[in-house]
Amino acid sequence: MKPRIIITTGDPRGIGLEVTKKALRDPGIKRLADFCLIEPSDNTGFCAIEKAALILKKGEAQGLVTAPVNKAAINRSGIPFKGHTEYLASITHTKKIVMMFCGGPFKVTIVTRHVALRDVPRVITQENIKDAIILTDRALKRYFKIPRPKIGICGLNPHCGESGLIGTEEKNIIIPAIEKIRSKVKGIQGPISTDVIFYMSYHRKLDAVISMYHDQGLGPFKMVAFDKGVNVSLGLPFVRTSPDHGTAYDIAGKGKANPNSMKEAIRLAVSMCRTNKC
Repeated sequence: MKPRIIITTGDPRGIGLEVTKKALRDPGIKRLADFCLIEPSDNTGFCAIEKAALILKKGEAQGLVTAPVNKAAINRSGIPFKGHTEYLASITHTKKIVMMFCGGPFKVTIVTRHVALRDVPRVITQENIKDAIILTDRALKRYFKIPRPKIGICGLNPHCGESGLIGTEEKNIIIPAIEKIRSKVKGIQGPISTDVIFYMSYHRKLDAVISMYHDQGLGPFKMVAFDKGVNVSLGLPFVRTSPDHGTAYDIAGKGKANPNSMKEAIRLAVSMCRTNKC
């Protein structure tokens, strides 16, 4: 049987509805699942996310694909909202959750999510590094059928801190986290400098990269997967993916939006749902 996939079309002023409709006009996409579209009933798209979450919590659908919303607009409406990932984790009481970005040769998991760069060293902990490694390892085995994943761990500082000369986070946090989990996750390597690790991943020497902060991982990722990248929430009790782009207000309503990232998000959600049934 086909999985049931909910698609929320995102901010009504953005390109979410356009890329969704374009994606579902593709016969190869349309036949993959039974789709349920939830369009926004207010001016931010948040109500659609709420409705989708209720359906998923009841077990009436297997997966969720979310078109982009504008976090600032939702917060201005009086709703405290950091992002889809954080909201879905909160309502499902999920304590450990990470974002993985999939596209081209890359699978990149982010240890810290929507955090100002100046705060990154303070919020990186051994615990959230270990969580990112464990959830990534499980996802690679379960959803991508990689029995013995090779996972590279980014350093935070240039040259991984040069043994503490230009930063101590590697010595005090990252390396101890890796050592504590090495017996559970066999294929981990690192820390590895950012200027090396993505070269290794691009040439398939690693199955996934654990990045310490958002742009450390997303910069290289979008160089090769700008139009086809997918954001996956790992740790939720249901499958959730999203196209890796924003609301794109500047081209909304002009018929110019590229649906490829939405198509990839749908394909991956369906694949993950089918794997869940195995």
